[in-house]
This record gives sequence, structure tokens and C-alpha cells, in this order.
Amino acid sequence: MSDDKTIAFFPEAAYGPALNSVGIAQECRELGHEPVFLTDPPMAEVFEDHGFETYEVNMADPSLTAEEKSKYWDDFINKHIPNFDKEPYDQLDNYITECWDAIVETAKWAQQDLPDVLDEVDPDLICVDNVVLFPAIKQYGVPWVRIVSCAENEIPDPNIPPYLSGCRADDVESHHEFERRYDELIAPVHDDFNDFLREHGEEPYPHGLFFETSPYLNLLKYPERLRWDRWNELDPDRFQYLNGCLRDEDETYEVPPIGDEDDPLVYLSYGSLGSGDTDLLKRLLEFFGSQPYRFLVNVGEYIDEYDDTQIPDNVKIDSWFPQQSAISQADVVIHHGGNNTFNECLYYGKPAIIMPYVWDGQDNATRLDETNHGIKLHRSDWTPEEFAEALETCLTDEEIQANVAQTSADMQAQSGTEKAARLLDDVLEDHDNV
Repeated sequence: MSDDKTIAFFPEAAYGPALNSVGIAQECRELGHEPVFLTDPPMAEVFEDHGFETYEVNMADPSLTAEEKSKYWDDFINKHIPNFDKEPYDQLDNYITECWDAIVETAKWAQQDLPDVLDEVDPDLICVDNVVLFPAIKQYGVPWVRIVSCAENEIPDPNIPPYLSGCRADDVESHHEFERRYDELIAPVHDDFNDFLREHGEEPYPHGLFFETSPYLNLLKYPERLRWDRWNELDPDRFQYLNGCLRDEDETYEVPPIGDEDDPLVYLSYGSLGSGDTDLLKRLLEFFGSQPYRFLVNVGEYIDEYDDTQIPDNVKIDSWFPQQSAISQADVVIHHGGNNTFNECLYYGKPAIIMPYVWDGQDNATRLDETNHGIKLHRSDWTPEEFAEALETCLTDEEIQANVAQTSADMQAQSGTEKAARLLDDVLEDHDNV
């Protein structure tokens, strides 16, 4: 093991990447290193609650209050709820383009603070979990590691579906159609990003690319059993699959007495992305009341939108559940395809029904479906009969049950967080020996 080193983690300002990095940082601390977090101010509490020192990097206008930043994101998501019903190809000229534009703006804001913050922290290693390059990270002069929390195809290859496309692996014609439309619509945002890179001493990126792989190490949270068949295989000296990356979670959830305790348990969470779609959730609650199962339903911060008459006897709603505990007890999980829930379901061997909204949820839903680990179902275009059949299939299909059991065994055979910490320690040791 290398000597005690300072490792700076800089995850995207979202709970998924943040909590992935927390899990890795916990293991780095066990190895004797000092993990710290660079963070957008509204996320600082997440890391401080886990006992980590934080350093603020504004990723939006610092004159805005935390409430104003939160409201901006809520408004952004709620504005796009109608677009969540569209196929990924038809989301390109709305949500995807606008999201990339917002991401580029975060990189510009972060670059204003990062050089001074890095000088203050003086890290020996920097770990970035994001989808966009921050020039100051690359230029600081110490090894930097890229963590890929989203779908594996975030690192492109000509033989696999384009990132964000939701295409099946064998539908090559759709790959090309999506790429052509993506390149056309993303061009203005990408040109702006390349101007930003030039301004800060970096070479412009190839068209459509917003981040490069690290020359030192790239950690993919993705489960290796579901990886795509690449034309250019990833070099194991620089790319390692973590098979999930679950953090320590102390809280155990006790399922309340809902319905018949012998009925299968279904857990639903659309995260912050989908909890604002209260009309859809109310429709789901009505359908759940007709089913012979028990349901735990995460409705997020909108819990006051529901009254007791809308909650069937076999359903428990709440604004938050200890997710790992809930998933570990569930028989089926319904979610929007976020990579944390995607991996947690597979880690605990639970088949899932993914009803994707946007971004990597589209890719995760398709991959789960085509590898027979669960079912992809449209977010809102379903009938009660179709949904009931999907639940029954997840519970009884022998191939799905066997696949999730095998993937779970593989993922649990190693700790992704421990593996990541060991690999980071190796990077530090190699750098010391140079």
C-alpha cells in the first residue's frame, strides 16, 4: 500500500454519482488515505454526513441560493415531463440537447473555482465522476481517474449502441440513424464546448465527444456480465469493471403490515427525476390496488400531493426509503433506469421492470431487457393487462430468475468499492515509483 495520500473525489452534483464515490471513498479511508470531496455547495451535506471534508466548487451562478438552484432543476425536469414519453431519437431536439447545454455551463462555472480549490486541497490523486471534462483536473499535474457511473456505452465503440440511444445491440440501422441526428443537433453545443476547451489550453474534442478516458485508470460501475461486445476491447490495464459500487448503508427498513404478508413485495422508485410526475404515479397506485402484491412506492418530495383515499391497502408510500434495504427485501423492482438502482437490483438478484425516462435509463432498460434480466416497459403507454403480465413474468420466468441470480453471485463475489480502492492505491503507488 502507498503512504497516506489525499484523494480528491469530484462527482457530478447528483445523488447517484455522489453516493458511488462515497462508497469508494469509505474504502480508501480504510486503506489509510484521506479522501475529500470537491462539490457543488448544495451537495456538500451528503458527503459531510458520511464524515468527509468538503471543498466547494460552484457549478452554477454562485449568486443563486440553494433553493433557487433546486427550483431551477425541478422546473427543468417538470418542463420536460411530456418529452419523457418520447423515444430517445425524439428527445434529441429537446431534453438531450438542453441537458448537454446545461452540463457545458456547469463545466464553465466549475473552471472558475477549480484551480484555486485544487491548490488548497493539494491532492495526490483526483477522481472525476462526470460526463464532461474539467480542464483544471487534467492539468493539475497529478494522476486523475475517470469513474463511469452511467451506462457502459458512455465510452463509445463502433460496435455498440450509441450512448443515450436506447437501441438494441443488434439494431445497427438504428445506431446509425441516432448518431446522424445526434451529431446534427448537438453541433452548436459541442462547438461552444470546444471553444471553452481552446480557451483553457486543451485541444478540441472530436465531434460529439465531451469527455476523454483517463490515461491512468477508468472505473466502470457497470456489471461485467451485461457488457456489450465491443469492436475495440477495453485495455484491462486502464479499464476495470466494478460490478456495482454499493456504499455502506446502516439503516435497515422494516416493511410495514400492508396487504397479505405472504404476497410478493414490489418496490417502485423513479427517483427525483420522475417523482414530479404525480399523475402517472397516481395512475400506478390505482393499478397496484388491483394486484395480488404488496407495494412500496417512493413519491419523493411530492408526498403531500396524495391523500389517504388514493393509497390502496396493499401500498405504502413515502418520500424516501432506505433503498438498498428495500431492494434486498423486494421480489421485483420498478424504476426509471438510473444506474444506481440498475446495479443495486442486479447486486441483490432482483428482476426489474424499467420504465425509462431519459439519458442512460434508456440504455439500461434496453440492455436489461435484451439480456433477460427483466423487462423494459414504456413509461406511460401501457395497459393494466400488460403491466400485470410484466410483473408475473418477472416473478415466474425461469430464465430471468436464473440470470439475475448468476449476475448477483458474480457481483457479490467481489466488492466493487474495495476493488476500486485497491486500484486507486495502485495508481498512487505507480506514481510514487515514477
